[in-house]
Amino acid sequence: MAIIKAFRGIRPKKEMAAKIACKPYDVLNEKEAREEAKGNDLSFYHVIKPEIDFPDGHNIYAPEIYSKGKENFEKMLKDGIFFQDEEECLYIYAQTMNGRRQYGIVAAASIEDYFNDVIKKHELTRPDKEEDRKKHVRVSMLNYEPVFFAYPNVPALDNIVSEVVKNTPEYDFTSEDGIGHTFWVIHDKGTIKSVVSEFAKLKSTYVADGHHRTAAAALTGRDLKNENPNHTGQENYNFFLAVHFPDDQLAIMDYNRVVKDLNGLNEDGFLKKLEKGFEIEMIGKTAYRPSKLHEFSMYLSGKWYRLTAKAGTYNDQDPIGVLDVTILSEQILEPILNIKDLRTDKRIEFVGGLRGLGELEKRVDSGEMKVAFALYPVTMKQLIDIADSGKIMPPKTTWFEPKLRSGLVLHSLKD
Repeated sequence: MAIIKAFRGIRPKKEMAAKIACKPYDVLNEKEAREEAKGNDLSFYHVIKPEIDFPDGHNIYAPEIYSKGKENFEKMLKDGIFFQDEEECLYIYAQTMNGRRQYGIVAAASIEDYFNDVIKKHELTRPDKEEDRKKHVRVSMLNYEPVFFAYPNVPALDNIVSEVVKNTPEYDFTSEDGIGHTFWVIHDKGTIKSVVSEFAKLKSTYVADGHHRTAAAALTGRDLKNENPNHTGQENYNFFLAVHFPDDQLAIMDYNRVVKDLNGLNEDGFLKKLEKGFEIEMIGKTAYRPSKLHEFSMYLSGKWYRLTAKAGTYNDQDPIGVLDVTILSEQILEPILNIKDLRTDKRIEFVGGLRGLGELEKRVDSGEMKVAFALYPVTMKQLIDIADSGKIMPPKTTWFEPKLRSGLVLHSLKD
């Protein structure tokens, strides 16, 4: 059973929400965050990426970085820009992008569910990134940002949400990227009880986006548990902030690859080696996007190619073997380009599908990269199948859009 609970959210005043809300910490670098926060002292980047308040080149893992994030938030709280709900609530957070809307249930998720594998994961985490987020949580004793969870669609929850959203929302704004953000507060105890009860019937929930934040929240909670001789299991640190979306409302975008060189091969030699695993068709200068599983597009020297994986290069009966990222690694990146570790090899970079095929062309045409590969997106079913099997996806496989906005609600670890 999946355990969630209502909590006393810490939220911005209604008129401040649009100015405060920002993208998650990990979707842009320090330079980009500085630019987006320019002229906006209320931007939540000052809390989740406080390095923007230090000179260029300052160590982003220095102790004063974490203290500055806490200081910036506490000032906003003291100034009345943020307040805490007086009673425990649940929340609904809807996002609208390109005419498609998804409704998430904001609740406190259980750290025990994380360690007991009720909360399923599909990616490995890096200890250095975990430690960075742990320090933010530990110094502030807050979950600054929610994690993005999915759950198998439950009609009863759909019905509850549809009733809640008939009410006037607390926040309703469109961010600078054209994405709509709408937020409702659930005060009614009967409704809260029904939502919690429906989640208790679920076998699992799934980390869609935010594995490092999830791990950091759970590990910090466990540390606080071990330090408390009077631990009861009901303390706030036993829970962390999550937005739960039904799986049938979510869409995963492609996550593409660009490579700096051909590992010493000339173009003809490279194309010849590709013939072993792929049927190759030259498309020309018109950008081409893969239209189905096991079909790839490749951009090389100003031309687009369609690559269709040959039978025997994949295993549709295996949750990992069916993935196109696996085929790309096993048939091209490892044997031909000698890229064996996607996490550490500096010759490969990753481009989220939101940036479009034009970004792949730009990176290659500039001479920065030699070749680009566009992939067909992973499905939610594939993600869930892999998580249920206990296996791990290759790095940089899924790209979810729209991203959750940070700063709309926070969860305190203190009682």
